[in-house]
Amino acid sequence: MSTKFEGLDQGDAEAPRDEEGAASAQADSPAWMPATELLGAYARGELSPVEATEAVLEAVERGNPALNAFCLVDAEAAREAARGSEERWRSGEPLGRLDGVPTSIKDIMLTRGWPTLRGSLNTDPDQTWAEDSPVVARLREEGAVFVGKTTTPEIAWKGVTDSPLYGVTRNPWDLDKTPGGSSGGAAAAVAAGMGPLATGTDGGGSVRIPASFSGIFAIKPTWGLVPHYPASAFGSLAHSGPMTRTVADAALMLDVIARPDYRDWARLPSPAYSFAESLETPVRGLRIAYSPALGHLSVDPEVARIVADAAAAFEELGAVVEQADPPIPESLEHFQILWYTGAAKATEALGDAQRERLDPGLREIVEEGLTYSAQDYLTAMATRMSMGEAMGRFHREYDLLLTPAMPVPAFEAGLEAPSGWGERRWTSWAGFSYPFNMTQQPAASVPCGFTGSGLPVGLQVVGPRHGDPLVMAACRAFETARPWAHLRP
Repeated sequence: MSTKFEGLDQGDAEAPRDEEGAASAQADSPAWMPATELLGAYARGELSPVEATEAVLEAVERGNPALNAFCLVDAEAAREAARGSEERWRSGEPLGRLDGVPTSIKDIMLTRGWPTLRGSLNTDPDQTWAEDSPVVARLREEGAVFVGKTTTPEIAWKGVTDSPLYGVTRNPWDLDKTPGGSSGGAAAAVAAGMGPLATGTDGGGSVRIPASFSGIFAIKPTWGLVPHYPASAFGSLAHSGPMTRTVADAALMLDVIARPDYRDWARLPSPAYSFAESLETPVRGLRIAYSPALGHLSVDPEVARIVADAAAAFEELGAVVEQADPPIPESLEHFQILWYTGAAKATEALGDAQRERLDPGLREIVEEGLTYSAQDYLTAMATRMSMGEAMGRFHREYDLLLTPAMPVPAFEAGLEAPSGWGERRWTSWAGFSYPFNMTQQPAASVPCGFTGSGLPVGLQVVGPRHGDPLVMAACRAFETARPWAHLRP
């Protein structure tokens, strides 16, 4: 039996109810406005950052007890930042492109003045927190109002969000279900109107999984486009990306965070283009491959039907869509070698007592990761390189690839895999996402429909390395053809 989220009763977003004005007023709340609209309203003097921030804080206060999306909320710091932004807008001198926009930070990213505990009982909160990660630093420089930090599984190790430190995070569309992970708190917050912008990280699907399960937009950019610091123990599998309700908000956020930072030795140069300005690139004439199962994956029939219908929308937009599977092998074993050894590296300094405090599933993969040899690791890397070469060839023929973002809709919260799935580990159901971490390609999840039980389904849009603007433009075209941003849990 599903349990409906009642943090903010929105009614029908297209025809708000007016029960003594309450539902109608909530439907007009600034908490639900995209960042692009907030900024326009600030510039016209129709709304202040203080009003927007108060609306988001109210949404957090009402909704977070049920969702457990935030592990830290600093209302006073948010209000102080909003008041400063209000003064700047009144004087016509905004600090930057995100001045006054309420934003949440995944509790993996260093944030000055706030602890970064990574969902772990083994992180001491009583230490100096004096540094921002690159993403956080860029957002702060552009005036974003930080509301708080969002939940993650311990060290972001799995594709659902629960941890020994924070407990279980839940899906706004159905509280019995997981929002996905590892950026599950971020996805739940955005989906529930707790701020239009959220940061996420993605080492095997961790922005796309929760975007699909929670009905929002997210993109994993080309590796290196958004700088990382501290360096992830999961190496070059780990990406950072925006999580938003609209493609335009994600583009705006990418224009801010896709800038070099000296602390990331593998950073790419600043893009020579604007993501926001690239959104209107037409998809007419593009050659697009649609792969229903990547040649070998099992997909829920309802999900398959919804995604097939979404792929057909690109034909209506003038693209040439052909069913074709990319020539990449089944790579689960090789991904797990890379992922499990990364988990072992991330926990190598822990003593025996600390290891006992780890999430039991994390402890299991750490132990398995310690059994792999250097030869095993290099073999997995060789597979990864051959996958990258194969996808490079594939994209000489096809501009984009469409797949389901996930083979199933959201399942029971607190589980690593769906009941009756037959496999224990999250990697067994993430076969559409982790291959594109291995190849380092840009990949986005776009909401494309709902199951009969009201759970969101995501369409994955994959581009060649450095093809991020085209992925974003395609997602924007789909968003225009099949609007979803007005839909709310």
